Amino acid sequence: MKSSSLRAARLLRTSALGVSLAVVAVSAPAFAQDAADTAADDGNSDIVVTAQGRAQRLADVPVAISAVNAETLQNSGANDIRQLNQVAPSLLVSSTGSEANGSARIRGIGTVGDNPGLESSVPVFIDGVYRSRSGIGLNELGEIDRVEVQRGPQGTLGGRNSSAGLISIYSKKPSFTFGATGEVTYGNYDFWRLGGSVTGPLGDTLAARIDGVWVKRDGFYRDTTNNTDVNDRNRYFLRGQLLFEPTDALSIRLIADYTYRDEKCCAATYIDNSVNPYIGDLNNPSTPLTPLQPNGNNIINVLRDLGQPLSALNQGYGRAISVSPGRSFAGETKDYGFSGQIDYDFGGATLTSITGYRQYRSSQASDTDYGSVDILYRAPSDDAYRQFHTFTQELRLNGEAFDGKLDWLIGGFYANEKLTVRDNLRFGNQYGRFATCRLISGGGLAGLYSPTSPSCIIPGVGPATITGAFGAAAPAILGALTALDGINDRGSTNDRYFQNGTNWALFTHNIIHITDKLDLTLGARYTNDKKKFSATFGNDNTGCTTVQGLVGGLTSVPALAAVTQGLIGLACQGNSTAELNGVSIRDKRSEDEWTGTAILSYKPIDDLLLYASFARGYKAGGFNLDRSALKPPLVTFASVGGAQALVGNLQFDPEKVDSYELGAKYSTGPFSLGLSLFRSDFRNFQLNTFNGTVFLVQNINGCKADLGGGDRDTSAATGACAADNVSWGVRAEGVEIEASLVPARNFRMAAGLTYANTSYRNNLVGTRLGAPLDPALRKLPGDNLSNAPELVATGSVTWTPELGSSGLTGLVYIDGRMTSDYNTGSDLFPQKEQDGYALFNARVGIRGRDEKWGIEVWAQNLFNKQYAQVAFNSPFQAGTTAAPFVDPQYPGGRQIFSQFLAEPRTYGVTLRGKF
Repeated sequence: MKSSSLRAARLLRTSALGVSLAVVAVSAPAFAQDAADTAADDGNSDIVVTAQGRAQRLADVPVAISAVNAETLQNSGANDIRQLNQVAPSLLVSSTGSEANGSARIRGIGTVGDNPGLESSVPVFIDGVYRSRSGIGLNELGEIDRVEVQRGPQGTLGGRNSSAGLISIYSKKPSFTFGATGEVTYGNYDFWRLGGSVTGPLGDTLAARIDGVWVKRDGFYRDTTNNTDVNDRNRYFLRGQLLFEPTDALSIRLIADYTYRDEKCCAATYIDNSVNPYIGDLNNPSTPLTPLQPNGNNIINVLRDLGQPLSALNQGYGRAISVSPGRSFAGETKDYGFSGQIDYDFGGATLTSITGYRQYRSSQASDTDYGSVDILYRAPSDDAYRQFHTFTQELRLNGEAFDGKLDWLIGGFYANEKLTVRDNLRFGNQYGRFATCRLISGGGLAGLYSPTSPSCIIPGVGPATITGAFGAAAPAILGALTALDGINDRGSTNDRYFQNGTNWALFTHNIIHITDKLDLTLGARYTNDKKKFSATFGNDNTGCTTVQGLVGGLTSVPALAAVTQGLIGLACQGNSTAELNGVSIRDKRSEDEWTGTAILSYKPIDDLLLYASFARGYKAGGFNLDRSALKPPLVTFASVGGAQALVGNLQFDPEKVDSYELGAKYSTGPFSLGLSLFRSDFRNFQLNTFNGTVFLVQNINGCKADLGGGDRDTSAATGACAADNVSWGVRAEGVEIEASLVPARNFRMAAGLTYANTSYRNNLVGTRLGAPLDPALRKLPGDNLSNAPELVATGSVTWTPELGSSGLTGLVYIDGRMTSDYNTGSDLFPQKEQDGYALFNARVGIRGRDEKWGIEVWAQNLFNKQYAQVAFNSPFQAGTTAAPFVDPQYPGGRQIFSQFLAEPRTYGVTLRGKF
């Protein structure tokens, strides 16, 4: 954690800049406007949203919501939800090791990590259909009508429950007037994007629309070992629609879409002290190997001696990546589905039915250690993927009663999600030597270090020395070192995880018009969520069972415990063991939850809305789809009753939130201003983090009693809390300001400012029963959540001047997003801190009469700001903590860190046509 003085100084500096951006949008534009599909340049058109299940003017909706229209999306260059970051200050979308599980955060809250067992805190809906994980929204979106970003828990409407907010994307409907659009874009990195649409009538009551996008681009990273680029683009998207309106009362809309991606993703680079000063001299290898030297870093020496170029460890923001020969980041994604929406007006009530079926399948190979030494990998394979089959059905009936005093809505929602994950994660061809060298180099036996020799020990001298050090246990230890040295290209052959989830809910949402100016909104929802889980493992790592057989009985001997535990830990990392080969496990869970909302809103004048609200939100519990969570690797499965006896360790509890908000909206047409103050308290916050060895999925709660620092140390035995003292563990509180101004017909300014203190409680526990926090999370208490900057300022300026009397118009557009410091790692290690930064996009162009044609020059990340999306512990690349191998200068081990970089500057030219 940063010192309080340093954090205060940086916050003061960025706060001053943020206020300047928000107040003086024209001099330093940022962006977070409330726009909509009907907004015009004069600013007098009503903004219409459907956030409450009905079409309403944005200014009349007493909830925090940002709505963005098609023109704004086009100007900002937004093609997927990641680029909405420039559109709403409270939103942050990022992707890490796989775009299949990109993460969206609102007010600093989101689902962290790359585990498909966790549902999204900020789900994505496209045309009213729930998408199983928010990362699915990283596809191309085609022609979009508008996007609505709702902030805060959605515990009543919105299809599936969400604990932090949701993103609703609405595509353009078919039109009964013929029209067509086309777009050609070329940019740096040999970027090509072709897009187009055709719409028109097929009769008096039937209209159709087809949208298509094709994208190709070179990668942002260079893999010189395998002579290829990584993080490239090669994808296409198709969507067809039919709109049937036989009468004024009935509308039927059918949509089918298909997305295909064949891309290499996602590479990472090492962090050095030029990127983050907290790294210090970690990446400065000592020569010769001297563990007692204060600046020594033996893990760097091991990597160097096994083939890792040291230049990669000190390249700053360079994008030359380290990859083992023959390893790949190749991936293939197929996403398709069908939906149908029926709206029928009975006269006194309107029925809406939305039916959807989606199938999503993504395979992703990786050099999972992100270095040149072949430690860990996933091979390209049709048998390694994650796949969702999702069916959803929503019904809503809404109308008026008591002479318009009541706007009522009742409804139901059903979802069935079948999730399949197949994995082939394996230790690489150099893992055994890497593991033994990691042990030998760590401390007391460093003089035996010989990376070119079996077991990484000097022949003759080494075995004799070990015999002298360990006496009668030496043969077992030497045998275990030999077995560990032989663990190469071993691990999962075909791990299969299956989850069948059923979710259904009944809800009601009612607006009571107490007077012409005073409304009371009451909503309630009952949700039932069930999940059935099973898994079958395939594994050929016999080295784990061999090591356990040789030294497992010595782990309780005090003088040998650290050594033998270190050997077993490295041989059986992540429960990769042949003992699981052919083993199946299964489990199930069920939840029933009540959620809802209450809002009191008041309009003292037509242009001003004041409101106060309470909402209870919920996100379902589930299963950690990772065998590493079954048990610590120091004992065999047989000794604890088998894998089935431990299956309960994979479960995590539902996340719950109570949220309070005060807000005001002022709108006069050309000028609008929104203000909201919020506080949300989360219990059982679902956190997924990688500790350098395994993925941890843990609920986070707070303790009302002082734990005396027991939650901030490396002991797993301290920091417990009495169950009746367990309370919320995460709090998000702050203020949001959004404003827009249209001082002239062709000129628009918008600005936004979000201050969100999203932090953990000072005293934390790991479960609702008060069990201690995992030691790997010891940095969490009292600090801000990852990827949760306290201050974000955004804004934009759009100028579309008339050029003479020929109908030509110009376009000058710029937007920006400024963010204060934040930590990008979910365990909040200081080496993962990211300094504050500002991003700007710009677009300049000229358009023909009625925008029949246009040419635009654009740039994203205009000033080529380099920063990290997420930093993480480099897999297995840490110094050992097992005595006598431990370095006394670094008793906790020395971890190397890597990062997923954000996109660099891109620029290009776009030609548009419209008929």
